[in-house]
Amino acid sequence: MTQARTRISKAVIPAAGLGTRFLPATKATPKEMLPVVDKPAIQYVVEEAVTAGLPDVLMVTGRNKRPLEDHFDRNYELEEALSRKGDETRLARVQESSDLATMHYVRQGDPRGLGHAVLCAAPHVGDQPFAVLLGDDLIDARDPLLSHMVEVQEQHGGSVIALMEVDPAQIHLYGCAAVKPTLDGDVVRVTGLVEKPDPADAPSNYAVIGRYVLDPAVFDVLRATEPGRGGEIQLTDALQALAANPDLGGPVHGVVFKGRRYDTGDRGDYLRAIVRLACEREDLGPDFRDWLRRYVTEEM
Repeated sequence: MTQARTRISKAVIPAAGLGTRFLPATKATPKEMLPVVDKPAIQYVVEEAVTAGLPDVLMVTGRNKRPLEDHFDRNYELEEALSRKGDETRLARVQESSDLATMHYVRQGDPRGLGHAVLCAAPHVGDQPFAVLLGDDLIDARDPLLSHMVEVQEQHGGSVIALMEVDPAQIHLYGCAAVKPTLDGDVVRVTGLVEKPDPADAPSNYAVIGRYVLDPAVFDVLRATEPGRGGEIQLTDALQALAANPDLGGPVHGVVFKGRRYDTGDRGDYLRAIVRLACEREDLGPDFRDWLRRYVTEEM
């Protein structure tokens, strides 16, 4: 009898980076806490995990990341103050983040790369598949990428990565996948991975973006992975090993994403994300769009 696969319930969010591209704003504030309209970027990521059916969230943090824990904890003084004022709307918004998920935290210690951050999650994850969500990538809630990736993993086993077609001249900024088509139009079989290749050497223009659903076999591979580019343990190298040797932990598939993604790790894209999301808000959008039209017309 075939053993049923374990339903995925755990998500890992690496959040130990220094956020140097946003200095001096991130000198004392974690980059994950920078607001996107009126919520910190990290809350969008946790909400995405929960919406995909992953209520158990482990955040891999580092020094000066205590505000992340505080944000997802209760703030009784603030809640009491809002309750006394009868401000039920703001009270509900404050309580929303602390009620979102079952949150856990572990410190990475030495910043030794994404692969090492994922490896820090091994004691919490155990022997079941899990998701990894990078906080710099915000996926629009109307485009359920992670839910689809979980379904693909449950169907095929192994690991699943998110891919997006990019301008070939930009592929050197990403991990890059060599792929073969499958019978499912937006799902491909990954046959190889290269971290930030020169455009002339890239096997495709399929870039790896910050969503993964991983088989726990990745932990053993990461333990055996030597530091790569930048002296860091690269998750891409471990996934390359799994893609080349499916017997290690199943195949690697990719989901080609064509939806709305906001790269909040880049200053320009961060500002564009705020504008787009603000324009689409029912409470802010109408007035903000009117102002934006006037501003653009005047600047032209």
